[in-house]
Amino acid sequence: MTTLLEVRDLSKSFGGVKAVSNVSFELGASEMVAIIGPNGAGKSTCFNMLGGQLVPDTGGISLNGRSIGGLPPRAIWRLGVGRTFQVASTFGSMTVCENVQMALASLRSETARPWSRMQDLYRDEALQLLERVQMLEHADRSCATLAYGDVKRVEIAIALTNAPSLLLMDEPTAGMAPKERFGLMELVTSVVAERSVAVLFTEHDMDVVFGYAHRIIVLDRGQIVAAGSPAEVRASPKVRQIYLGDEDPGSMERVTA
Repeated sequence: MTTLLEVRDLSKSFGGVKAVSNVSFELGASEMVAIIGPNGAGKSTCFNMLGGQLVPDTGGISLNGRSIGGLPPRAIWRLGVGRTFQVASTFGSMTVCENVQMALASLRSETARPWSRMQDLYRDEALQLLERVQMLEHADRSCATLAYGDVKRVEIAIALTNAPSLLLMDEPTAGMAPKERFGLMELVTSVVAERSVAVLFTEHDMDVVFGYAHRIIVLDRGQIVAAGSPAEVRASPKVRQIYLGDEDPGSMERVTA
């Protein structure tokens, strides 16, 4: 496996509280890896250091052998890291296509143009991305009129504008109905296969985690307490005790049934 993302001894404290402590892991091209854990485990802090929203206190983050720890989000984005957020957000006053066009214009530092001159800028490229996420027929609709699951798809199209090698997804299925969740994850899986994109995602839905992750990293109190294949994590007594509050070997099976 060719290493795409390398995280070494990553730590972050807020006051006297260690949110993340000496976290290390690797991610290969075309891998889908989930980070899970109870509330307060450090998932969001870890994610925000990878995306540039937070600067690590110690440790290193490398993408394709290049250090990105401490770089601002825009610089990390330009190096090929896409991101979606737990609460999807688009410009409701713009059409679906215009939202993607704006991201493409931003990538090329052309957002200073008057909008009247930008309406056709990169439209064909934006339409191709919308077709990829199955939103082409909604291209000229206002984003404000979309169902939430469709907004999530638009957000993925925006995240793909920089042709990322790594996609960070913070709870991608939050707020979605079960059928929508699996439809979205099937879309992500197909993008991974087609574009060799690596995906690192956080998620509370265990059906999604165990159904789509190639590997799972479990955090508790800022530290990795288990990591491995879905089968290995499901069988871990430590995970059952910390994440689910019991040591019953059948508990993970019931959660993911």
